[in-house]
Amino acid sequence: METFVLVHGAWGGSFGFRHVRRRLQKAGHEVFTPSLTGIGERVHLASPQITLSTHIQDVVNQILYEDLSEIVLLGYSYGGAVVTGSLEHVADRVSHLVYLDAFVPSDGDSVLSLVGMPRSPLQIGSQHFLPPTPREFDDPSEGQFQNLRRVPQPMATALEPVRLSQPLESFGFRRTYIRATQGDPSEIGNAHFATAAARARESEAWSFHEIETNHMILSNRPDELANLLLEIA
Repeated sequence: METFVLVHGAWGGSFGFRHVRRRLQKAGHEVFTPSLTGIGERVHLASPQITLSTHIQDVVNQILYEDLSEIVLLGYSYGGAVVTGSLEHVADRVSHLVYLDAFVPSDGDSVLSLVGMPRSPLQIGSQHFLPPTPREFDDPSEGQFQNLRRVPQPMATALEPVRLSQPLESFGFRRTYIRATQGDPSEIGNAHFATAAARARESEAWSFHEIETNHMILSNRPDELANLLLEIA
């Protein structure tokens, strides 16, 4: 039996993993999908004071309070920054780190810097939340479900740099990158996802896989993703 900790992306919530979670659980595995503060099911706690560190603590606390070990830790999209930052606290509990079409920051990188946008100081009257970007879903009913639940993301989560004391390749756990092959070049983050995928594809320290769909892998290809996770785990 494997233990999966699946971390969702920006503007979403743990509900995004509901199809994948059920498939992994049906196969007999433990699956945890922590909700990040201020978005998804915890949108009632939204505040400009929520930072990347807040979301890192959400994930770290889930792992520590449940006393999880030998986990498959997956970060989807923005969740890649969250799981990377979590390593400073729970790396010894991770057996396999998986990035699903996700940001792979190095020490000092922020999500904003990885997408090539300049950082401007947050001031009174400035925009404190990032509105969700439009996404395409294969199933219109799934798209309606998701879009009704996508909410603005606290800006500070994209501004705070990740802290990582050593390169990802120097950790003892396994590393995998899963890339959506139909990424839209105009989408925020897509250029970085392509770069991160190339890094994994060319490195002996990484495993690399592709899923033929756009960035909304969780909704468009839940069966394929669940089967791939079971295979690599």
